[in-house]
Amino acid sequence: MTDKIDPARRSANMRAIRSQHMKPEMIVRQLIHGMGYRYRLHQRDLPGKPDLVFSSRKKVIFVHGCFWHSHECGTAHKPKSNLGYWIPKLGRNKERDAENVVKLEMQGWRVFTVWECETKNHETLKQKLLCFLA
Repeated sequence: MTDKIDPARRSANMRAIRSQHMKPEMIVRQLIHGMGYRYRLHQRDLPGKPDLVFSSRKKVIFVHGCFWHSHECGTAHKPKSNLGYWIPKLGRNKERDAENVVKLEMQGWRVFTVWECETKNHETLKQKLLCFLA
């Protein structure tokens, strides 16, 4: 299947995709802040630049998009075109995520991942976050 969008438009679309401050991350940040926790954002000296860092607790939270990190939730669609690019790309993302978790755990950090699809139910997510941060 070929791409329905011309290469220039596709390139512009891809450039517009950001890695920080996206809606799922903002939902998690608002919930945690509302619970009274304080955190640092995107600490670059940690493997994978976790989205939220709780230094005094030695805990980090990643907020992953279901498509970009190959979540098996059914929400994320599989690419239909340019499979030679997308399948290895998404596979590398998943491998890198696993490597970053191992590196963080070896440094004594506890790691929690919030998936984009989990941000739809705020009460359930809030309970999971409380359990992790307590």
